[in-house]
Amino acid sequence: MSHWLKPDWPAPARVRACVTTREGGFSLPPYEGLNLGSHVGDDPLAVERNRQALTDALGCRPAWLSQVHGVQVVEANPSRVDEADGSWTATPGVAASVLTADCLPALFCDRAGTRVAAAHAGWRGLANGVLEATLDALTLAPEEVLVWLGPAIGPEAFEVGPEVREAFIAQHPQAASAFRPSLNAGKFMADIYQLARIRLAARGVTAVHGGGFCTVGDPRFYSYRRAARTGRFASLVWLAD
Repeated sequence: MSHWLKPDWPAPARVRACVTTREGGFSLPPYEGLNLGSHVGDDPLAVERNRQALTDALGCRPAWLSQVHGVQVVEANPSRVDEADGSWTATPGVAASVLTADCLPALFCDRAGTRVAAAHAGWRGLANGVLEATLDALTLAPEEVLVWLGPAIGPEAFEVGPEVREAFIAQHPQAASAFRPSLNAGKFMADIYQLARIRLAARGVTAVHGGGFCTVGDPRFYSYRRAARTGRFASLVWLAD
C-alpha cells in the first residue's frame, strides 16, 4: 500500500521489503488501524483480518514468530509460529517477518539476492547477540550482506538505566559513544541504531542502511513507550519469484 515504508537500500531487484504503518486495518482503539500483533489484547478476528489484508496486498506469505526477546533464529515457515526473534529464508514468496512497537527491526539480504532475513532486537536481544545469530543463520560472507534498520525508538526517547549501558560496553567499549547522560540522574539516553551498527561492524558488516526514525514521536507507528496498550507493526523481507 502507498502509505507503507519501502526500505531505501541497494538490495537486488528480486529482494522485496516493506514496513507497515497504523493506516488501514480493522482494529478498534486503542489498537486502531492495522495492528498485526496477536498477543497484545486486540480482537483476534480483527488481527486475522489485518494479517490477511497484508498478505493480499503483498502477494507473499508472511512467516510470523512468537517473539521472546531472545536470540533464536529459525528458517521462516508460514505454516507454523516458531518461538524465535529472527528468521531467514531462501524460498521465493515467503516473507521473513518481525513485529515491533519501539524495538529495532533489522532486515537482511545478500548482494546476489539468494536469501533474506529479519530480526527483532530490543535492547536485551541486541546485547545478547540476535543480530549476530541472524548473520550466522544466513551463512554468508560479511561483505555480501546488506542490512536495513527499520523504525525503532529514537535516541531522544530511549532512556535506559546504567545496567543497559554496562551490558553493551562490556562487549564493545566503543558502545560508550551510543550513550549520553539523561536529564534524570543515573539514567542514560541510548542510540539503538548506533549500537546495532557497532555490533554489525564488529562482524565485518558495514553495508548498513536505514535508521533515523523514532517510533515514539512518529504517529504512523505503534509505540509501547507512548501507549502501553497498543498494537504492533510489521517489517517484512522476501524474495520475488
